[in-house]
Amino acid sequence: MTQDPFAPIGVIAHYNLLERIDSAGLGDLYRARDTRRGRTVGVRVLPVDFTDDRAGLIERAHAVQTLSHPNAITVFDVGEYDGRVYVVFEFLKGRSLRSEMGGRPVNVRRAVDMTIQIADAVAEAHAGGFVHGGLSPDSIVITAKGHAKIPAFDVAVQSGLEYRDGQARLHDYDSPEEARGHAPDDRSDIYSVGAILYEMLTMRRPMHRGASAPSASNLNVTKELDAAVLKAVAPNPDLRYQSIAALAGDLRSISSALELEDVQVVERAEAPPAVNLGPVVLVTLVILAMVAAVFWWLTRS
Repeated sequence: MTQDPFAPIGVIAHYNLLERIDSAGLGDLYRARDTRRGRTVGVRVLPVDFTDDRAGLIERAHAVQTLSHPNAITVFDVGEYDGRVYVVFEFLKGRSLRSEMGGRPVNVRRAVDMTIQIADAVAEAHAGGFVHGGLSPDSIVITAKGHAKIPAFDVAVQSGLEYRDGQARLHDYDSPEEARGHAPDDRSDIYSVGAILYEMLTMRRPMHRGASAPSASNLNVTKELDAAVLKAVAPNPDLRYQSIAALAGDLRSISSALELEDVQVVERAEAPPAVNLGPVVLVTLVILAMVAAVFWWLTRS
C-alpha cells in the first residue's frame, strides 16, 4: 500500500500541510497543498508572539503581493489562523545559496551573475517602497535551473522582527548602522547584498569597521570587482552605492568583461600552435644555393 503524498500532517485554512521543512527564518515552514487551486505551495507560520501588530503585518504582506519579479519568491496569500499569522508563497525545488556555496568560494563569474539577479529583485522591492531586510545565503533559494530567488515575504515581516531569548535572527547580514540600532533604509539592503557577494568570493563576511579587498584571499577577483564590492559594504552608508540599481549596473559591466576574458582564454587555448619556419627557410636556402652552384659548374664545363 503506497502512502498518499497529499495526506496532511496538519491544516492551515485551506492548505493541507504535507511536510515540515528546516529553513532559515522565524516560525515553521511547510510544504503544503493548496486545496482550492490544486498546487504545491510553501507556508510559513509565524510564532504566536512574533508581533503585537498582526493587522499591520498582514497589511504589509498583502502589499508585498503586488511585487512581481522573476528573482523574487511570489507571495500568494497571507492570513491568520488559530491565532497565528501565516504567509503562503510559491514552492521551489532547489537549495539555499549557502548549500550552493558548499563551504568554498564560488566561481567569480557565477557569483557576480547571481548577485545581479539578487540585486534586480531587491531593486523591485525598493521601487515599491519596501526595504527588504532578512537577506542571507540561508534565505536565498537557488532553483533547479540555477536561478537565484529572494524571499519576498521577508519584506513584510522584517519591520516587525523582535529578538527574544536568543531566537534565530532573520537579519544575519545587518549593516553597521542596523547593528547600532538605527532604522534600515535602501542602503542597508545594498550592504547586505554586498556582504553576500563578499562571502561568495572569500567565504568570510566583511568586517563592519571596514573590509579587506576580496582579491586578498581570492586571486581571481579583478580590481574592478574589488572596487564594487568594497563600495557596497562601506561602513559609512553615505559612501556606499546610493541605489541597488547602480550596483547592479556596475556588476553587469564587470560580468561582461569577465565573459570577454573567458572567450579570449578559450580562443588562445584553441589556436593552432605557431610553427617556427626559421630552420625550414634556412635549409631551403642552402639547398637552392647548392643547386645553383652545381648548375653554374655544369654550364662552365
